[in-house]
Amino acid sequence: MSSAHDTHSKTTRHRARMRAAGLRPVQFWVPDTRTPEFAALVRSQCRSLKGAPEEAEVLRFTEEAASEIEGWEE
Repeated sequence: MSSAHDTHSKTTRHRARMRAAGLRPVQFWVPDTRTPEFAALVRSQCRSLKGAPEEAEVLRFTEEAASEIEGWEE
């Protein structure tokens, strides 16, 4: 079993290689789509869009984007 020190050492070496390749670490925080609050927010936003002039444009854009994904079917 790996010790915490071994894991830290591997991580340090990996990060050094990535930096040597000209990369840098970046951390992103995104909404947790698994929460009930997120689902409620999406429902609320969808309801507010329903019937709005922008709805048709959003649907067109979504359908066009989905059609470019291989294997996507309605």
